[in-house]
Amino acid sequence: MIKIGAKLKESRIKKDLTLEEISQDTKIRKEFLEAIENGEYRRLPSSAYALGFVRNYAKFLGLDENHSIALFKREFDSEKSFEVLPKFSAGSEISFKKLRVGRNLILFIGILTFIIFFIFFQYREAIFNPMLQVASPKEGETISSQDLQVLGKTDPNSVVYVENNLVSLDSEGNFKKIITVFPGKSVLNIKSVNRFGKQTEVKRHINVEPVY
Repeated sequence: MIKIGAKLKESRIKKDLTLEEISQDTKIRKEFLEAIENGEYRRLPSSAYALGFVRNYAKFLGLDENHSIALFKREFDSEKSFEVLPKFSAGSEISFKKLRVGRNLILFIGILTFIIFFIFFQYREAIFNPMLQVASPKEGETISSQDLQVLGKTDPNSVVYVENNLVSLDSEGNFKKIITVFPGKSVLNIKSVNRFGKQTEVKRHINVEPVY
């Protein structure tokens, strides 16, 4: 079977032309011309390029284009010659699919993390006892008045009791309460309770001196 590559090469040699000269005139790279002459179509970018190169090469040498193309198509098996090309395309498609799946997975994890964080933030009070800080009185403090001011801070959504008396809070959870105490040693109970029933209790041991 006559091969188009051999026919092109034979015609080129008869015309005493080099591959470099034909490459310069046709703008087809020398290695592609060499691949066509040797029937190594794998070295060409694609089947479309192979067909175009053969057509231009034959036209430049003055050969019948239709006959040359017919010879090319008869010997050319696009599936075998360009087996790498479909695999590359399929691989690219798989890579793009993996990339999309990866992005969707990252997005899903991000949304899930946000939801978990939001739920935890909203219902953390169901897990942890409320914060309670008592600034006054100090532990073991001696008081020389029957009026005792209790100062402190807790979570804004909690309620505070001083000696079982409900105390109001400001928007930041600060509280202040003045209570009456009697001479002698006593234990002051301050308690904070959140909406889930979690509570924190602070005891202050104080000594109240008699007032004369």
